[in-house]
Amino acid sequence: MTDPQVALFMLGIFILIIFLGFPIAFTLMAMGISFGYYAYFDAPRMWRAYNRAVDRGADDWTQFQTWIEGFFNNRIFDLFINQTYSVMTNEVLTAVPLFLFMGYIVERANIVARLFSTLNIASRRIPGSMAVAALITCTLFATATGIVGAVVTLMGLLALPAMLKARYDNSFAAGIICAGGTLGILIPPSIMLIVYAASSGVSIVQLYAGALLPGLLLSGLYLLYVVGRAVVQPSVAPKPTAEEVPDIPVGELIVMLLTSFFPLAVLILAVLGAILFGLATPTEAASIGALGGLVLAVAYRALTWDRLRESVYLTVRTTAMVCWLFVGSWTFSSVFSYLGGEQIINDFVTGLDITPLQFLILAQLIIFLLGWPLEWSEIIIIFVPIFLPLLPHFGIDPLFFGILVALNLQTSFLTPPMAMSAYYLKGIAPPHVQLIQIFKGCMPFLVMVFIAMAVLYLQPKIALWLPGIIYGR
Repeated sequence: MTDPQVALFMLGIFILIIFLGFPIAFTLMAMGISFGYYAYFDAPRMWRAYNRAVDRGADDWTQFQTWIEGFFNNRIFDLFINQTYSVMTNEVLTAVPLFLFMGYIVERANIVARLFSTLNIASRRIPGSMAVAALITCTLFATATGIVGAVVTLMGLLALPAMLKARYDNSFAAGIICAGGTLGILIPPSIMLIVYAASSGVSIVQLYAGALLPGLLLSGLYLLYVVGRAVVQPSVAPKPTAEEVPDIPVGELIVMLLTSFFPLAVLILAVLGAILFGLATPTEAASIGALGGLVLAVAYRALTWDRLRESVYLTVRTTAMVCWLFVGSWTFSSVFSYLGGEQIINDFVTGLDITPLQFLILAQLIIFLLGWPLEWSEIIIIFVPIFLPLLPHFGIDPLFFGILVALNLQTSFLTPPMAMSAYYLKGIAPPHVQLIQIFKGCMPFLVMVFIAMAVLYLQPKIALWLPGIIYGR
């Protein structure tokens, strides 16, 4: 078996193992080290050292020690240590724990409950007002935290019971929560975009600028669908009664907006604006965001020792998961490339004689299918780097490719049977809301994602215009 064939065998074994449910990060590290040992093993050097010991007349124990040292003197261990150190000192990844901490603090500061209540009252005259309020709340909260499970779970506890009590259709209400909760991996400041930047070498600042308009486009399509559906089919989103949503004076409503909507919006805009306009690096802006989240929690009198400790614990756990995924992925990919697997894939794809558009569609189809069994972090860290070396051949901007991937990964949370958003919601939804109803509610929003991707394919300037204006791309 040649080295490239070993590389393909390595990839096949890895895919089989992750489908069996083994932990991804440790599987990557184990396979990278084991196959890397084969790739870098230098048998002649080991035997030369052993023979020199024999020629010197060394005793049996010394000969055995020499053989053992030669057996374990393999460059894969140096590679693994260097990859670990590189990940831990990566300046781009430093922003990950800070943004995560900001999100977890905001989640526990009771800000979202105030925000949803205020927006629900402010939009009461719009068709599907409660759904509109839920989507806008999801968009803001998802932007602040970027953690899909947290957003879907919290909004499922806050907004879903309110919509069901207001006689909303079960599927319609569930789909709104699931779709709105996934926006955080697309709209900046997104953790997913930071991870893609670290994997691809694309500027995270330019990625944030490029993702802003596509994120707002998708959120706008969601809102358009919700309002349109409420107009065409009023039974799925009945108008709220005065008891459900009171009509309060304008002055009181303004005060509610000032104390709920604007603080979180200002925090997000300050963090994002500081990054986009070069006033701070992503890490510095994330630090300010984390501090701002603490200030908001104190202002709302929601910061307790238990909540702070839980936020720190969740931040450390999630950050460790991302970092060890990077260590495993970079070790695995280094060995895979050294054995010639990357070259085989490059030769195969470039030999297909396909157009750049066909390559984009093929790549996005593969990522869409990978989204069923895998999380976005695993797709970005493990599989997306396989496509990156092919982008120059097809003349595709890696920034544009990254935005398409981020948009595409919305589908991984919404597509049955492995729609994680649906399972997050089912875990906290009332018993009468069935999983099949949640799946049904996700499908129209899945169509909206495909429409947004088609628009982006046809008009790439939606993603490239803002980076061009700000940074002269």
